Amino acid sequence: MAGEHRKKRRAVNEAGHAHFLTYSCWKRQPLLAKDRSRGWVIEAMESMRKTQNVAIWAYVIMPEHVHLLVMPREKTYEMRRILAALKSPVSRAAKQFLLERGEQLWLERLTTKHGRRETFRFWQPGGGFDCNLWSENPIENVIDYIHANPVRRGLVSRPTEWIWSSARASLGEKDVPLKIDQVDFR
Repeated sequence: MAGEHRKKRRAVNEAGHAHFLTYSCWKRQPLLAKDRSRGWVIEAMESMRKTQNVAIWAYVIMPEHVHLLVMPREKTYEMRRILAALKSPVSRAAKQFLLERGEQLWLERLTTKHGRRETFRFWQPGGGFDCNLWSENPIENVIDYIHANPVRRGLVSRPTEWIWSSARASLGEKDVPLKIDQVDFR
């Protein structure tokens, strides 16, 4: 569209910094309201942890967005690669699921057109929100913020009631969708 512009996101790939990430579903639709799609997000997080050598310190999967606190373990890393490892597999799984089910209406709803080019969108384009953190207090505050998200939205009354977050894992519970890594402030 004429006059329309996308906000530029600048990632700071700084060794020793944790990253508080938020990325949202296309047009803030509740595409993560089903356990199936939440499972895709969990699988992508676990894969990203291994392929990108990143510690996962906290997460929550909400119906239309994800909050994640990660710490790259390498001195040299690129947040764009980490984000692609988180978002691309989920988008591919969703598209494949919709194709197999013949869900034409949903496929159309999640497809944008730019001239002749069509693009399937599970996520909002761009990197979302990325905030660098490097000291203990802000990191602890972000973990609390992430875990309290479902409570603030009225989905549960206590953070540990929301299965799709790291709140229970942070208390040492073992039966969780995704194990988290030990927070290390070095």
